[in-house]
Formats: sequence, C-alpha cells, structure tokens
Amino acid sequence: MEVLRPQLVIVNGRQYRRNVIKEDQYEEEEDFSYMGPPEPEHLVEEETCDTHCIEQTEKGFCCAIDVPSVLYKYIIGKKGETRKRLEYDTKTSINIPKQGVEGQIVITGAHKSAVSSAITRVELLIDSFRKKQPFTHFLSFPLNDPRIQDGFLKFKDEVLGKCSQDHGVEASIFQNPAKLHLTVGTLALLNEMEVRKACERLQQCQNSIREIAGGRPLELEVKGIEYMNDDPGMVDILYAKVNVKDASDKLQVIADRLVEHFVSCGLMVREWDRVKLHGTVMNTLFRKDSTAEGSSSGGKPVNAREAFDARNILKTFGSFHFGELDLNTVLLSQRFSTDCTGYYSSAGSISFS
Repeated sequence: MEVLRPQLVIVNGRQYRRNVIKEDQYEEEEDFSYMGPPEPEHLVEEETCDTHCIEQTEKGFCCAIDVPSVLYKYIIGKKGETRKRLEYDTKTSINIPKQGVEGQIVITGAHKSAVSSAITRVELLIDSFRKKQPFTHFLSFPLNDPRIQDGFLKFKDEVLGKCSQDHGVEASIFQNPAKLHLTVGTLALLNEMEVRKACERLQQCQNSIREIAGGRPLELEVKGIEYMNDDPGMVDILYAKVNVKDASDKLQVIADRLVEHFVSCGLMVREWDRVKLHGTVMNTLFRKDSTAEGSSSGGKPVNAREAFDARNILKTFGSFHFGELDLNTVLLSQRFSTDCTGYYSSAGSISFS
C-alpha cells in the first residue's frame, strides 16, 4: 500500500497526525487501513487527550466517549476488524454499545498513554465519517411572513402564466410558500444530545446577535431574483434577493457571526468565506414525476435532476417585488419536518429583540 506524507487533522480543536493513503482506498466504509501501522512507543507516549477525562482505576485507566450510535459501525468495521486493529495497535480494550443503543464507547488500558492514543484514533474515525452524514438540521431565517407568501404566490402564478412553455418550468419546482426561508448553515446532529448541544450553542449567540440588530427586528425587503449557475438557460435553483431596508449589512454580519460560532465549536463545516443569503423560490430538487402513479397528490421525486430555462423568467421578473417583513428570529430547523404553521419544526431559537 502506498502511504503519503502524514497529514494534520483537527479534532475538537486539537491537531493530530494521521497517515493518509490514496483517496480511492478509503472511500469504502469497510476500508480503515489508512490508520497506518502502530506508531513508535516514544510517539505514542507524546499523545495527549485534554478534551476527555481519563480516569485511573484499579486495573489501569479508563475513558468514556460520547459517540452517536449511527457511527458505531465505522469504529467496529467489517467483521469487527477495525476495532480489533485499534485494540491491538494501542493495547487497549474498546467496549461499544449495541447498534442503535445510544451510550458511550468505553476505552480501557493498562497505561494512560495507550488510552489516550486509542481516543485519538477513534476520534479521527468519527471525524472522518461524520462528514459523510447527510445534514439533519439547519439555521434559518424564516421568510414565511404572510405578506411574502402572498407575493410569492403571485410570482408563481405569473411565471406559470407567462413562462410555462419554457423547458422544465412547471408548478412542482416552486418552493412551498409556508417554508420560505434563508439558510444560514447546515448541521448533522446525530442524536438528541447533539441537538441539545446545538440549542445551547445557539443560545450563546443571543446577546451578540441582539447587539448587532440593535435590539429590534430587522426590516427586510424581498425583491429581485438571481440564479446559482453560469447558464441562465440551464438553472437548478432560482432565488429571491433579500436586503435590509436601511441598506446596512446587519443581516450578513449576523449570518456570518452565527456560522463562525458553530464552526468554532465543531458543529458546522465552513463552506464559504461569507454566507450566501438566498431565499429559494424554485428548485429542481422539488420536481415531481408527472408520470408517477398518484402524481395528482404529489407524485414521486425524479432521481435525475432536470434543469429549467430561466431566461424569460429573469427577463420578465428580474425586479419582482415579493414584499417586506420584520425579521426577528433565528431558528434551528429540522430538515424534512413540518410544524403546525407549515414551516419546519424548530429545535431552538433566538430573537433579535
């Protein structure tokens, strides 16, 4: 196996070394050989673990790590090979709860340095495969004010009336008006404990967000549309532009501050230097299969994404005025959910005033 140079990996704010092999050799879930051979004793002795409490027991040392149950399989590996390798390399014992049972992974060993080394390797595995999990929650600014919903429905009716002959333009690719929103950032929260942690982190932003907003709601105007890619004739997402009426950058600053906070505590991955503030109004991911059985009540999502021609929409509705609203809330919203108002279910929130 060809091993490349060691790579620094950051886990819970600390830097660790790991040997990395060719990328295509660790894409499969069962291949965990990138951990490399056991490190020399003098290097193992230098490993530390300040983020976890390693307790001394009658038989040596012990540490319990909170790990979502959906990630157990990556530490166990195919036929238990990954756990066996970890235990052999670090001279520790790793006890993992049954699949689907939330609990703690308990690592025990005769030496503190051995337990610390095992913790480091387990966290590297967790960090690597956590990034492959689909996001479950997102921070959102709700735009489902009745005025904006009315403006959006008018936009939808006029677009379908004037542009329905354009390729790919049809009713199912329009956003649900009750779920109009701005996405600030996405999170993969894999159990209830992580959801609670995210809620606590959001509450920590309350004072700074209120300070930026001046302790009152932001008056926003939703006007104009833009598209995501380079070809207006082949568009997947069309979104409404949202601006603060006083022309300040307060909304942008709040969004960037939220992302910075959640990235710093490891709950969010930074995708861009600045948050792209956009309110999706049309998205080809929403497209329904008109030939599917029962399509009159929703149909089935099409697997292959089909772009639409937005040139006439952009020409005719480029400065369309959706309406104005007073934004006063940041929500921790749950993906694929609906509350009593028709918006996404909320796990937590903070207000500007």
